[in-house]
Amino acid sequence: MSETPNQPASPSRRDFFKMGGVLAAGAGVAVAGLTPAAAEAAINTAATLPYKHKTVARVKTMKVNQPVPFNYPDAASPCSAVKMGAPVPGGIGPDGDIVAYSIMCTHQGCPTVYDSNDRCFKCPCHYSIFDAEKGGQMVCGQAPTKLPQIVLEYDAKTDMIAAVAVNGLIFGRQANVL
Repeated sequence: MSETPNQPASPSRRDFFKMGGVLAAGAGVAVAGLTPAAAEAAINTAATLPYKHKTVARVKTMKVNQPVPFNYPDAASPCSAVKMGAPVPGGIGPDGDIVAYSIMCTHQGCPTVYDSNDRCFKCPCHYSIFDAEKGGQMVCGQAPTKLPQIVLEYDAKTDMIAAVAVNGLIFGRQANVL
């Protein structure tokens, strides 16, 4: 490399990457020196926004394998609750068989349709299929993730189910609660 009298020599590419590695290692040592509580506080900067409870349906009025439409967590978020007829993962109610999902396909946001014969949600736009009995898992298609599952609570005294949160990100959002 040529040097001019008034300018110091530029570091070589190899020296540049060595310096970057040393700086990254030093930062790692500094973070490792934090107490576990301080490290958790430094890493966890996400805000947790509260979900409102929303009544969805009375369990005794729900029919097996027939979806009950509702919107959650706001009016622009269509969802469906389904009484599957047998206990399923994440199911609530007296039989542990009621689940609910956002019906917005995780591929491009088309509203899915519940198919009672196959017991799954199907996207009419690009043919993704989601299993209602397995947590909204994507069975086939172009969707990158499962359907967001709506967390439900059951009140045995009133026989009502209510939506209380969402597991997963609703299509097209940066946060489910705006």
